Amino acid sequence: MAEPTRPATRTGITVRALLADKQLGITVYLAAGSSGLDRQIAHPRIQKSGLVLVGHTHGLVPERVQVLGETELSYVEALSDQRQREAANYLFSVAPGLVLITRGVTVPRAFLEEAESSGTPLAVCAEETSVAITELHTLLDERLAPRTRIHGVLVDVFEVGVLLLGKSGIGKSECALDLVQRGHRLVADDVIECDYRPPGMVFGEAAPLLRNHIEVRGLGILDIKELFGVTAIRDRKRIDLIVQFEEGNVEQQLDRLGVEGRAKEILTVPVREVMLVLRPGRSASSLIEMAARNELLRAAGKDSSLDFVDKIDQSLVRKPSESGAMHAVVPTRPFGPRPHPKASEFESQKPPPPSTPRKAFP
Repeated sequence: MAEPTRPATRTGITVRALLADKQLGITVYLAAGSSGLDRQIAHPRIQKSGLVLVGHTHGLVPERVQVLGETELSYVEALSDQRQREAANYLFSVAPGLVLITRGVTVPRAFLEEAESSGTPLAVCAEETSVAITELHTLLDERLAPRTRIHGVLVDVFEVGVLLLGKSGIGKSECALDLVQRGHRLVADDVIECDYRPPGMVFGEAAPLLRNHIEVRGLGILDIKELFGVTAIRDRKRIDLIVQFEEGNVEQQLDRLGVEGRAKEILTVPVREVMLVLRPGRSASSLIEMAARNELLRAAGKDSSLDFVDKIDQSLVRKPSESGAMHAVVPTRPFGPRPHPKASEFESQKPPPPSTPRKAFP
């Protein structure tokens, strides 16, 4: 059964919050336009369009941070006072959310006056343009990342982020607890906050109130960090594999050979999905460990299922008849080398090599 998810959201950030953010790794101060500090920055990429200074405003996006570097300012300084006022009017007439001048250069008076009159925040930083752009991109990627919320359990198994899905009460938390006892790490239980990161990765973490905790029916709320130590938990992990728990008779839906390549999209990123049917006597945690190991193997370019099918097709291409003559047999699929799926086909990024499992505290 599919798990309910909240629609992806992407909110903006005010200029006031952006400039005051402690994670912004540049030294910046506001030179003019304090009345516009509540304007929104809604795009994670900056814009460095020098052509706007000559009146070409096509393509300029007000929700982006507009950056003027040494090249643009040297051009402005070479203009007459009247042309400087015209250039400033071109830039501030589109009501940009924030204009940032780099390298700590002196701001032309016409730009200060136009920023103040239009209520557009004009800031200056001491760093070079390339450094300022990198720091802005890093922070805006974090603050403006598309987000969603998923009901499930996220665990780190051999450095593979495994998302356990299934209907309520099917045993996701109990399985996660068993995996922790086997030396793996809990990331989030019940509510998983997911966010997108370029290029094509989805990370999950626990809601702040639920961090390090897991609910096991009959035992209540358990603090995994206190019970097993800091090595049993992880604050955040990339989602590499989805395991869908099912119960009952769903044999017709199972991929017996493992060649179908099912995937589920999270924030537009396809993540490979496998289905496990829970029955008495089956060790779900052992199967998940095998799924994680197989995912590491796939990321390295080795797919056991496809290799097995290739061997069968190769053996059926020419088969001896009862008379001893050789005749062709139609293979189960078109003959020819079948390339292994790329690691990026379903996985957001190649997972790192597995770490040595940790033993639980007695």
